[in-house]
Amino acid sequence: MGHLSTHVLDTMNGCPAAGMAVKLQRVDGDQVETIKAFTLNDDGRNEGGALLDAHAMAVGQYRLVFSVAPYFRAIGVQLPEPPFIGDVTIDFGIADATGRYHVPLLASPWAYSTYRGS
Repeated sequence: MGHLSTHVLDTMNGCPAAGMAVKLQRVDGDQVETIKAFTLNDDGRNEGGALLDAHAMAVGQYRLVFSVAPYFRAIGVQLPEPPFIGDVTIDFGIADATGRYHVPLLASPWAYSTYRGS
């Protein structure tokens, strides 16, 4: 069964990014629709599990927007204004609605990386 999930690790502190705000959006040309806005739990994941379950999965373009600078400021990290990394936006495609798509983010105030996980 297809699903979409995410997980964020704070690589500055070596822990899950608990409390980070995230938005999932559907992108269709110039049209952007926010499907879900949520805050990561203590494990750095969406509290409700999958962002899209098998019934909601659809082929198309999507975007995850991670509020990185606000997260680090909230935990007491002094950042310049403007911060080097504010929001991290990851645009990705779902080509197979029955597939498993996991979009992890490894983030610090100065760097980030992502990949398609399982």
